[in-house]
Amino acid sequence: MNSTISKPRLTTSAMIASIAAEGQRTRGAPFGNALVALARQRPDIVGMSADLAKYTDLHLFAQEFPQRFFQMGMAEQLLMGAAGGMAKEGFTPFVTTYAVFAARRAYDFIHQVIAEENLNVKIACALPGLTTGYGPSHQATEDIAIFRGVPGLIIVDPCDALDTEQAVAAIAEHQGPVYLRLLRGKVPLVLDEYDYKFELGKAKLLRDGRDVLIISSGILTMRALEVAQALRADKVDVAVLHTPTIKPLDEETVIREARRGGRLVVVAENHSAIGGLGEAVAGTLLRAGVAPAFRQIALPDAFLDAGALPTLHDRYGISTQAMAASIKSWLR
Repeated sequence: MNSTISKPRLTTSAMIASIAAEGQRTRGAPFGNALVALARQRPDIVGMSADLAKYTDLHLFAQEFPQRFFQMGMAEQLLMGAAGGMAKEGFTPFVTTYAVFAARRAYDFIHQVIAEENLNVKIACALPGLTTGYGPSHQATEDIAIFRGVPGLIIVDPCDALDTEQAVAAIAEHQGPVYLRLLRGKVPLVLDEYDYKFELGKAKLLRDGRDVLIISSGILTMRALEVAQALRADKVDVAVLHTPTIKPLDEETVIREARRGGRLVVVAENHSAIGGLGEAVAGTLLRAGVAPAFRQIALPDAFLDAGALPTLHDRYGISTQAMAASIKSWLR
C-alpha cells in the first residue's frame, strides 16, 4: 500500500490567491482603508488609476471621494503625466496600477515628468515580485532594479498590513516622489507582535540572534520571521532586520548589524537577484569594508513560470521551507 500523502491539487485561483497562509491573521485592503482615513483629513489627496482601482484597493477611495478620483483608462503613460500635472497644481496624487505597467510602460514618464521635477506623486503598484502566478507579463521581478537608478525616487517595500497602513501616512508627509510596492486584498498581519512602527528610511531589528542575520524587505520579512521560528528546533538563532525602505537604504543600521560578530548575513527579497536589495546591501557593506559571510535569497535572473503561487514560491526558493533549507545548507 502506498502511504504517501498527496498534496491537494491547486486550482487556477491559487495563481492570484492571497499571500496569507491558511489560518493566518489578515486585514482587508490596508492601503485603500488607510488612504481613505488620511484623505478625510487631507483635501489635497486625490486618487488616480489606470483601469485597476478595484484591483489595487483604490476603489474604496473612489467610493468615498468620487469627485477626487480620476479613472484614466488603460493608459499608464497618460496616468503618470496627468499625476505630474495634478502635483504641479498643489494636489498630492496617489496613483495605482500594476508594478509591471509602471516599471515597464511608464518608466520614462515617471523619470521625466515626475522624478526630474521632484513632484509630490505617490505611485502605489500591486503585484510586486512573485505575488501573482500569471507569468512574466504580470510578475514585476525587476521593478526595484529599474527604479533604484532614478534620482530622488523613494522606494518602499512593506511587509504586511500594518506596515502598509503606516507607510501610507508616512509617504504622504514626504515631499517628493515615492514608489510603493503594494500589498492588496487580504494582507497578512504579523508586525503588530513586534512593537513595530514604520519610519521612512529606517530599518528595524525585529528579533536578534547569534548565528544568522536575515536582512529582508516586503513579504520576505514575514517569511524570515517564520524561518527564525522554524530553525529554533535546529538550535539556529536567527536575527531579522526589516528594511521597508529600499531607497534610501538605512546604511548605518545595516552596517552596524552586519558587523556584529561572526554571523552569516542573508539578504532575502521578493525580487530578482539582479539590482535589488541584495546588491544594495552588498555594495553598502563593501564600501564600508565590512565582509561577513554573505548569501542571497532572491528570485533568479530569468523569466519565471506561470502557476500556483505556493508551487512557484517553493520552486524559486522563497517559501518558508525553501528558505530554511537554504540557510541550513549554508551553515554546514
